[in-house]
Amino acid sequence: MSRKIVVYFSASGVTAKVAENLSEAIGADLSEIQPKVPYTKSDLDWRNKESRSSIEMKNQSFRPEIASALSNIDEYDTIFVGFPIWWYVAPTIVNTYLESHNLTGKTIVTFATSGGSGMGETNTKLLPSCPGAKLIEGRVFHPSVSKAELAAWFESIDI
Repeated sequence: MSRKIVVYFSASGVTAKVAENLSEAIGADLSEIQPKVPYTKSDLDWRNKESRSSIEMKNQSFRPEIASALSNIDEYDTIFVGFPIWWYVAPTIVNTYLESHNLTGKTIVTFATSGGSGMGETNTKLLPSCPGAKLIEGRVFHPSVSKAELAAWFESIDI
């Protein structure tokens, strides 16, 4: 049996709850991607073109610093990576996280939360950040998704 972990970035707590439920539903470890400089409510105001998140997402090569990388990632075969959808892709801090590890031979499964958009170009934009890994596009979940639904989704994935 392979070891699995759910790694997530959650700026407002929505993705955190889904990640916690997924971790419990599939029996996976859990780890949070924490920014070195936490996001404030004003940083996340996507309507403000000068907000931190807007500035970061305008430049897809921008890599926000993370507080620390998971040191024992080598112990895991399958890594579920969760995040909110920002501008139809993952926040670039997810790229920072992926690029800070050797993911060769790992299976990466993405999942997201969103106020209304789908996965967009998420995996296309993340693929260069995880060379040597098998990248599987997951799906967007509503914040109220049940553990049973998450478990059923996990069982449907071809890992």
